[in-house]
Amino acid sequence: MILLDKTLNYNEKMIAVAPMMDWTDSHCRVFHRLLAPHARLYTEMVHAQAVIHGDRDRLLGFDEVEHPVAVQLGGSEPEHLAQAARIAQDWGYDEVNLNVGCPSDRVQAGRFGACLMREPALVADCVAAMIAAVHVPVTVKCRLGVDEQEDYDLFHAFIEQVSAAGCRVFFVHARKAWLQGLSPKENREIPPLRYDWAYRLKRERPELIVAINGGIATVEQVREHLRHTDGVMIGRAAYHEPYVLHEMDAALSGGDLRDRAGLLRAWRPYVERQLSCGVALKHMTRHVLGLFHAQPGGRAFRQILSEGAHRPGADWSLVEQALAATARELRPAA
Repeated sequence: MILLDKTLNYNEKMIAVAPMMDWTDSHCRVFHRLLAPHARLYTEMVHAQAVIHGDRDRLLGFDEVEHPVAVQLGGSEPEHLAQAARIAQDWGYDEVNLNVGCPSDRVQAGRFGACLMREPALVADCVAAMIAAVHVPVTVKCRLGVDEQEDYDLFHAFIEQVSAAGCRVFFVHARKAWLQGLSPKENREIPPLRYDWAYRLKRERPELIVAINGGIATVEQVREHLRHTDGVMIGRAAYHEPYVLHEMDAALSGGDLRDRAGLLRAWRPYVERQLSCGVALKHMTRHVLGLFHAQPGGRAFRQILSEGAHRPGADWSLVEQALAATARELRPAA
């Protein structure tokens, strides 16, 4: 059974929703919290310099219902990461996570993300500076390696050096990354998954908290991974088919499954509050388009929201229209 609250009890099995650029904004996370009351939620990656110098309301703002919620930082300068971590802690985040896994060209150009797998000493310095700056947990999300790195011992050595700096929680995307020649999308699909490396790490370093990420899409897969690791991190499956996230959370926490329409209507107070503040409906409903994936009326649900949410004055009534389309499909023929 998963037990996860604002204090982030790492001694219990956990489920988390991966940080995903352009997707896991606050609107998305509030919806995911309704789907998965026990899950850990993550922001999109934000660079430390942006946190220090940018619009913090836009970059760091979140709703209290999101707890436990972690901020994911990008960067490679210990002093700046420490300062950004302190700011995030002051904003109320429950955890600070360092991105050592993103392989995009833009991220590499800034010398952060997956390319840091080649510089474990620097990552260790960053982690040590962040840990010294805050009292909330500092964690790392990493890959198995990059480019020609094919040796488990190199991956293990990376973890050894970073854990020696004080990090004890690792979210392991169980693929390596190619820094040249593959797009970020291809880097999520082409390098083979090696779950056994994460399993082996947990066996060899049982005192570390090891959570696994990559290609996890079903309750059965979650259960299997939790036999070998401390947690799972769900990525695109949670976004494209959000009801799967609800099924995972309910199965692992022993909770009851709720119907899709009921879950969506529970989001209404938040949506209407945001509408009253001038937020356009389209910025919120884009995160729920897959709620009725492969269900009767699912295509109509998606179409109604996609075509209508961008129109001036669009409000909750459009969501009810979309829900009505799914209800019609379920109605028995006369």
